[in-house]
Amino acid sequence: MTSLSIGKLRNLQQCATPRGAIAVLALDHRNNLRHSLRPDAPDTVTAAELTAFKKDVVAALAPAASAVLLDPEVGAAQCIAAGVMPGRIGLVVSVEQSGYRGDSTARLSQVAPGWSVAKTQRMGANAAKLLVYYHPDAPTAPQIESLVRQVVAECTAQDLPLMLETLTYSTDPNRKKLATEERRRVVIETARRLVIPGVDILKAEFPLDVAAQPDEAAWADACAELTAASAAPWVLLSASVDYETYLRQVTVACQAGASGVAVGRAVWKEAVNLTGEARLTFLHGPARERMARITALCDALARPWSDIFAAPDVDDRWSASYGEK
Repeated sequence: MTSLSIGKLRNLQQCATPRGAIAVLALDHRNNLRHSLRPDAPDTVTAAELTAFKKDVVAALAPAASAVLLDPEVGAAQCIAAGVMPGRIGLVVSVEQSGYRGDSTARLSQVAPGWSVAKTQRMGANAAKLLVYYHPDAPTAPQIESLVRQVVAECTAQDLPLMLETLTYSTDPNRKKLATEERRRVVIETARRLVIPGVDILKAEFPLDVAAQPDEAAWADACAELTAASAAPWVLLSASVDYETYLRQVTVACQAGASGVAVGRAVWKEAVNLTGEARLTFLHGPARERMARITALCDALARPWSDIFAAPDVDDRWSASYGEK
């Protein structure tokens, strides 16, 4: 097992259940949340509206999760200041700029201007999250790999865990989606290449297109291959699939070695079409029940992150050299 630093160890403990399962409520959405809230005029959605939505969701669902993933612009600080982010729940804060630069077939990611890993640590987050768009055959792959190394180094310097989120895409301008077998290859090869030492959690897509491959035995085989490929614990993102499908994916993934989830729209997406009391009733009712069920499922089935990472050796002299290179 890999030994973690004391700072990373403590922060991962804060983000997981006592058993070591990871159940993250994902709500760092920005541009795509604007499109969800007002599809006909996303640019008219104000920062105040985004913040109000996030505060409603966090207040309702955070107590049923082990951690919450928020953004630094219209989410994390606002939820802390409003008192809706429970102190006992882990906080993960994204560091990337929303969206991507470059062509859709050769995408580039970057850290958000004006933000940094150091600021993430200073605000009290338990982990930083970096999202990258990656295809191992894309001409931009070396630049994404360099970005990951850069953020890994910054997180190591701050003793802050790094959650790496990887999203696949097609390099063929005539095909928007990857075919299911290519998706499997790309998701797994991405884990092999990008989960380097210092990446502490991989937030991964389901490694198959379940609409094209309905056989759950094939799902389990692909998830087991992803577990073998990732040197860090991996958690399953929801990618806006419906809740019942996501439950099936989570069950298969955890039984095949996943350490939990980072779930967003599968839990709360209906709330974007509701306002006022109707929104709050949905969030505190069905959405809260969904989050609680997913957390319980992960706690029962997921591979604890502590099966992969160990505590460092600590003696009565450790503090003198802590933080030294």
